[in-house]
Amino acid sequence: MAVALALAVLALLVRSNFDPLIDLDQRVSVAATDFTRSHEGFRSLAETWELISQPWVMYAVVGVPLCAVAWFVLHLRTRALWALATMATGWAVAVGIKLVVQRARPAIEDPFSVHAGYSFPSGHAANNAIVVTIALLLLRPVLGPTARWLLFGVGALWVLLTCADRLFMGAHFLSDVVAGVLLGCGLCLASYAGYVGWSPPTPTPDKESNNGVPHPVA
Repeated sequence: MAVALALAVLALLVRSNFDPLIDLDQRVSVAATDFTRSHEGFRSLAETWELISQPWVMYAVVGVPLCAVAWFVLHLRTRALWALATMATGWAVAVGIKLVVQRARPAIEDPFSVHAGYSFPSGHAANNAIVVTIALLLLRPVLGPTARWLLFGVGALWVLLTCADRLFMGAHFLSDVVAGVLLGCGLCLASYAGYVGWSPPTPTPDKESNNGVPHPVA
């Protein structure tokens, strides 16, 4: 609930062109893109990271294969189904919010890359956060404390680098990537809370033995 509220407030501030936020976003964007433009080697690295962190790449290389391992190897079948459903929902929600807010991409002087579509929230940030959070929650039953913390550290670093890459490439504003991470992590945690709190109804002995049809009263 707190994450959803924070995301809604941020979207409202962006939609209403709240001056302090817009000014901060613009200053960060200019500083980040100026740095990238001035360092050819860094720019090449940023372009490579942009490619490998694309949402469809993360889902195809990490998300879906991880669900397959959970299903066929670890026998965590309901968790695998939950993970697939949550990833699909997260991607759709991120696209939906983009269409509602309709924020334009950063306008960069002397642009060195072109990015289509709306800017808020960052799809890269949201979907990378989704995949990382899903991996942590999906594998939780089979990981020890040390492995969990290691995976958390690697995943957090990956998401942070992806967010930074969106700024350095001039693809998004700071508030876009913050919103993406809030959306990705918040949606997964809310979905997981619903998953672990859900239990199917247990049929009564009479109904189970009679294929769901109550015994007639004598």
